[in-house]
Amino acid sequence: MFARHGLKNLVEKINLGKFVSSESSTEEKEQLSLPRRLRLSFEELGPTFVKFGQLLASRPDLIPDDYLEEMSLLHDQVQTLDFKTIEAVLISDLGVQWRSKFSSFDEIPIGSASIAQVHKATLLDGKSVVLKVQRPGIVHTINDDLNVLYFIAEMLEKYIPEVRPFNPVAMVDEYFKTLELETNFVVEANNIRKFKENFKKEEKVLIPEVYFDLTTERVLVMQMLDGKRLSQEGALQQPGVQAEEIVKLGLRSYLKMVFMDGFFHGDLHAGNFFIFPDNKIGLIDFGVVGRLNHKTQTSIVNMLLALSKEDYLRLAYEYVDLAPFSETVNVDLFAKELQALISPYFGLTMKHMNVGKILMSSSSVAAEHGLSVPAELMMFFKSIVSIEGLGQRIVPDFDFLQYTLTMVNEVAQSQFQPTRFVDEATLLFRESRGFLNSLPRQLNMMLRRINSPDYRSRVEVQGFEDLRRSVEVSFNLLFLGIIIASLIISSSLIYPMQTIYTTAGMPTISLVGYILAFLLGGAAFINYIKKS
Repeated sequence: MFARHGLKNLVEKINLGKFVSSESSTEEKEQLSLPRRLRLSFEELGPTFVKFGQLLASRPDLIPDDYLEEMSLLHDQVQTLDFKTIEAVLISDLGVQWRSKFSSFDEIPIGSASIAQVHKATLLDGKSVVLKVQRPGIVHTINDDLNVLYFIAEMLEKYIPEVRPFNPVAMVDEYFKTLELETNFVVEANNIRKFKENFKKEEKVLIPEVYFDLTTERVLVMQMLDGKRLSQEGALQQPGVQAEEIVKLGLRSYLKMVFMDGFFHGDLHAGNFFIFPDNKIGLIDFGVVGRLNHKTQTSIVNMLLALSKEDYLRLAYEYVDLAPFSETVNVDLFAKELQALISPYFGLTMKHMNVGKILMSSSSVAAEHGLSVPAELMMFFKSIVSIEGLGQRIVPDFDFLQYTLTMVNEVAQSQFQPTRFVDEATLLFRESRGFLNSLPRQLNMMLRRINSPDYRSRVEVQGFEDLRRSVEVSFNLLFLGIIIASLIISSSLIYPMQTIYTTAGMPTISLVGYILAFLLGGAAFINYIKKS
């Protein structure tokens, strides 16, 4: 497949050229750029590779910009399945008499994606629901494709040194974890339950009810929302709907997920966003979610505040604090490059800039400085891109950053509330109690050890072993040099003497001395060359 799209050289580099025919690609395809040929290969290989490409499109810290642009063009090309194929899953998971659980069931799907197909139905109590039914065999197909992806990633790392910094095996690992959760509908049902609990006090935000008694790993049954998707015509023309109020409510809900709950929708596009009369909204499709701990939430708050004040050094330090420790990062240079990237866009409205893409680009700069950006932070940046896409469809000139910062300031202030302080102080005391209890005993043991007459302190100096080895080699060469010099001098002193045994006109013992000196000198020279 890759060779057919003009990637024959790549296939040969990873030692698989023997499986490719000589006429496997056309000259026309070979004229295309390498990123485009890779995208075309992914599209033809099917949904697993398409989704992998979509994941890569959200990781500018891992792949170059030209690949990023091509991967962002990938879209699922999914055909609707015949209902008898879908019914086999319903019979397997809900039983042969599955129809008896519903008063009506629409066999014509209302939606179809790479993993599942969606059908409308009505429960026995008259409630309208939707069934998300997994495509038969999709998990097996995904597992087979993932094995191929792992094999390709391992071959790339083994045979092509240029791709090793991007860690292709780790990319596939991240993708595997995402798909593993996305193909288990019980996990998605639990996500919906959590979101519904988090928004139970928000009357204008509707999250569908999940029917767990009818839900399995391959079938998800949930309440049907009767509003209009933002992607549908007339969604904003419903009675009582005001565009600016809708976008404010949507952003406030999203920021609540991020900064208050630490649990946010990871794929909130126009098809997953419902609008109801009187400025109400609804959310669906919770297969991809992000989770943020308190440290990451605080860092995001600080990042956005630094962005608002053009404090690029502070922004750089937030990246440094979140990433695994690195001694090589030059924070001042990193901050200057962030300033060069972001400052030209500062002050523009959402019509002229995209905060999410700017932040994703900043993560790419961080990666160039050896900083590994956490996956949850990248998901947050990607979700901002989706949120900005929603905002642009509703109010093109709405100032996303300014509205967000209003909420961020509230969150920053809430971190100093007395209840928050008491909670954190209690946690600190609980975690440090064991340390405080053992501290006197440990100090006493340390002082006894130091005062002991047998106490020895060991200091490890980096590079000392190399120095020791160099000194040892030097002394060996010096000793050998003394031996060689002694042989030459003694042989020269014996040379003029008259002895019984002579060879080649000189005393034999002198000749032996010269030969030994020559051999030892040659050995010393060879040893010196090897060590240097």
